Amino acid sequence: MHGETATLSHVIFGWDPLLVSAILFIATYAVIVSEKINRAIVAGLGAGLMITLGVLNQEQAIAGVDFNTLGLLTGMMVIVAITRRCGVFQFVAVWSAKKVEARPWGIMLMLSLVTAVLSALLDNVTTVLLIAPVTLLITEELKVNPYPYLFSEIFASNIGGTATLIGDPPNIMIGSAVGMSFNDFLLNTAPITPVIMLVTMLVIYFVWGRSLETSDEARQRVMQFRERDAITDVRLLKQSLLVLSLVIVGFVFAHPLHLEPATIAMFGAGLLLLLNNIGEDAEDQTEDVHHSFAEVEWVTIFFFVGLFIVVSGIEHAGLLQMLGDWVIGLTGGDMAVTAIAILWVSAVASAVVDNIPFVATMIPMIESMAPTFGGAENLMPIWWSLALGACLGGNGSLIGASANLIVAGFAERAGHRIGFLSFMMAAFPLMLLSIVIATVYVYLRYL
Repeated sequence: MHGETATLSHVIFGWDPLLVSAILFIATYAVIVSEKINRAIVAGLGAGLMITLGVLNQEQAIAGVDFNTLGLLTGMMVIVAITRRCGVFQFVAVWSAKKVEARPWGIMLMLSLVTAVLSALLDNVTTVLLIAPVTLLITEELKVNPYPYLFSEIFASNIGGTATLIGDPPNIMIGSAVGMSFNDFLLNTAPITPVIMLVTMLVIYFVWGRSLETSDEARQRVMQFRERDAITDVRLLKQSLLVLSLVIVGFVFAHPLHLEPATIAMFGAGLLLLLNNIGEDAEDQTEDVHHSFAEVEWVTIFFFVGLFIVVSGIEHAGLLQMLGDWVIGLTGGDMAVTAIAILWVSAVASAVVDNIPFVATMIPMIESMAPTFGGAENLMPIWWSLALGACLGGNGSLIGASANLIVAGFAERAGHRIGFLSFMMAAFPLMLLSIVIATVYVYLRYL
């Protein structure tokens, strides 16, 4: 808890920083849930109050913001915004729809599987940036409600992201702190993800899949589309695919190259902007760059900035540390009980706060437990429990993971707003089911 002592003496009127931060956190969260005020405004005000009331100073607040996540999001949003113009996503939409003869459930299953696989190979944020616009395009053409499709893809992105080191930001953080490789995650978290994916899709089929219907006319319209007609700019298509390929290779080799995902994404965005504007005059370049930046989901970006600072406030005040100590106290130093407790606490907490700042707090807490369990090498079951709990727990609410908010942003822009509470009512129980499966896996494999 670096900086905690410096913080404690500066809270306004000498109030208890723990109490002030807890009230601000709960109030911020309550207003976000109420959906009366835009979430970016709420998070920004919550962050401002954390600093103004003295729970954090500005330096600590900025240190609490995960710029790697923001850079990754912004860079990929710019790349996707430019790539979208050449028509490649419409091409994918038409191709995938025709492969399953434009049947609504077939399309949902196919897009969900593509989302899960790409989330493991790239990362779940990039994947939903690519898949969500495609989904909205298909559902609009078939005249079906996009909500079940987007719901399914949110789950698929977080389940797929659980499988690998680069799939989900919590895995990147845990892997980097403990020195785990890409293959470590492939051998430990990947084996259970297909089981969780299968069970999740079965539940979604019984909730929504059976009732999805469209007219034969709508299906025929989709079947008559020619994929090739969707490509409007072959030169831009080649440029975009080149940059996307380089970015994906960069993500795969980021660890040995000592590069962060944000650097790769922002560099890719800069390179694609350059390629797209070579030969244009200054005025056209300015217009193109403005247009590309306007496509970024700035509401989501600023929501994250505020949320990181609000969570940093309760972290500095010691609230998250108290939660960690409480867990250790309850488990009494028993490995099996501790691992399962970490799994469940991580899942529930990651649904309530974003899983990235939560994992950032848990990592030093777990490292401090090494002497209790006879050395750092004996902590592996707890690390895998944290990874599974944080990544899968992100499915529990709209603010549980970055990917969820990206999908919600796309949906809102297309006029299909996803309600916070309505999403959570369906998502939280389904997330808990995945944690039950993960609990059985962790117990049988490690304990």
